Amino acid sequence: MAVNLATIESVTKVYGTRALLDGVSLGVSEGDRIGVVGRNGDGKTTLIRMLAKLEEPDGGRITHAGGVEMAVLTQHDSLDPAATIRHEVIADRADHEWLGDARIRDIIEGLFGGLDLPGFPDGLDTVIGPLSGGERRRIALAKLLLGSPDLIVLDEPTNHLDVEGIAWLARHLQNRRSALVCVTHDRWFLDQVCTRMWDVQHGSVHEYEGGYSDYVFARAERTRIEATEEQKRQNLARKELAWLRRGAPARTSKPRYRIEAANALIADVPEPRDKSELMKFANARLGRTVFELEGVTVKAGPKLLLENVTWQLGPGDRIGLLGVNGAGKTSLLRALRDAYASEGDVQPTSGVVKVGKTVRLAYLSQEVAELDPATRVLQAVEQVRSRVDLGKGREMSAGQLCEQFGFGKDKQWTPVGDLSGGERRRLQLLRLLMDEPNVLFLDEPTNDLDIETLNQLEDLLDGWPGSMVVISHDRFFIERTTDVTYALLGDRRMRMLPNGVDEYLERRTAMAAAAAAAAASAAAVPGAAPAAGGEAGASALSGGDLRAAKKEMQKLERQIAKLDEKESKLHSQLAEHAADFSKVAELDGRLRAVREEKEELEMSWLELAEQV
Repeated sequence: MAVNLATIESVTKVYGTRALLDGVSLGVSEGDRIGVVGRNGDGKTTLIRMLAKLEEPDGGRITHAGGVEMAVLTQHDSLDPAATIRHEVIADRADHEWLGDARIRDIIEGLFGGLDLPGFPDGLDTVIGPLSGGERRRIALAKLLLGSPDLIVLDEPTNHLDVEGIAWLARHLQNRRSALVCVTHDRWFLDQVCTRMWDVQHGSVHEYEGGYSDYVFARAERTRIEATEEQKRQNLARKELAWLRRGAPARTSKPRYRIEAANALIADVPEPRDKSELMKFANARLGRTVFELEGVTVKAGPKLLLENVTWQLGPGDRIGLLGVNGAGKTSLLRALRDAYASEGDVQPTSGVVKVGKTVRLAYLSQEVAELDPATRVLQAVEQVRSRVDLGKGREMSAGQLCEQFGFGKDKQWTPVGDLSGGERRRLQLLRLLMDEPNVLFLDEPTNDLDIETLNQLEDLLDGWPGSMVVISHDRFFIERTTDVTYALLGDRRMRMLPNGVDEYLERRTAMAAAAAAAAASAAAVPGAAPAAGGEAGASALSGGDLRAAKKEMQKLERQIAKLDEKESKLHSQLAEHAADFSKVAELDGRLRAVREEKEELEMSWLELAEQV
């Protein structure tokens, strides 16, 4: 019989006048791997923080078995900024000790891309203080996984990991004996890792057996039996289940739910997209030309990202774009956007980008556009348009589209300054779609969105008649919304991948093996130079360019350090003025602005780090 490790008994947690959790009772036993899902703001993080005893409940109690060891990854790390990565992760073990431990090697290679930590200026001896939030998070995760806890609690562990890192983490957690409780919106990860699900909704937690696929089926069946007023949500759940079932062998290794019942449930559900109808509609809106690249070369500063690329985005094409960090995915979209915005006057370093005359481009970048914090949600949407044509005869008012994206009638009158990061991301998407574009560029659209909102977005995109390019590390979203996958593998070329994400991972594995073999061969021959193109190879820069890049990195590090100080002061002021709601709102707005500026600087630093 499995030993119970942690128990939540009749727990209640209240914020203001709202009961976030109301009389919740749950348990975690040895061998459990539990995924936690629910809308932003419904209490997922609060639940696992109380489970880990990092936050006290207002009622009920939480108990841990005697001697149980728990390791927790929160959204804010407690790493010593003055320490090195070596000190925090390796704990100052001698090189021969940790290099001889296969488990340590696997974790460092899986999370950092190599034992020499490519991308970090001094490898393991890099000081943590100047590093970006994403880099610090990987360090905190590596430190946690090197331990041997009985129970691991993870809050959004896939944030800041690329497709390869997420695939490695899933394999690693599958093979561990530790029990696991994990909050994440990455549905592929949930399906691969978890054997139970907790769905946090309206103060309650519903338990489901199995991974994400099982949860979708059980939720759809439960909705069918119970729901009358939730008809819209039922249809969305059934639609997603239909997609999962029809592609189950390719998308999950655990199709344990009752196949006959699932097939009966989706018998009248059509394919998510009528491709021929959408293509016909897209041709009518866009004509023959959307974007055409001829011999295009793209640079980011002195770094050459893409060279002599010829490629075409046609009417109705739905493209998923994968690639290693720094390979040029975002830079490519920016080059296309600049050519569109300048009506062809601004072109890449070399080559030509042709833009169709009827193109109306909407570009969702990784940065959340600033709006007047006093503007209400509905007003912000109506500033763009009051009604929107979503294609195939679907027309919605601004208020209806707000509701579909989780902004109910009360929430529509909330000031933008009071929204969370995920809600602001939703609002950004809403405003883009209200402008009736016929070409969409989506750069990491799943950031900060909960699973229910992702379902709503996917449903809208299913019937959206236009061309689309999606950059995402969320393989579920890529597979669900696009038809063709291209990859940027760091060799300045674009490749179409007929087998999608799986083929991308296979190619990356083969490249890593080739680089390791080349390094081993070079080490065996005294004086031999490392092979070109290896992932851990020498800097792409030399001489004056290299010095300039390092100088710019140092400048960015100083700016990031100053913003860290500002962020710390703002946190102190928030605590000091906790009872003054107007002051808290003002400080929170300033804090968000500081964080956004810091993230932008961190991205610039990361791009330079990939070059040196």
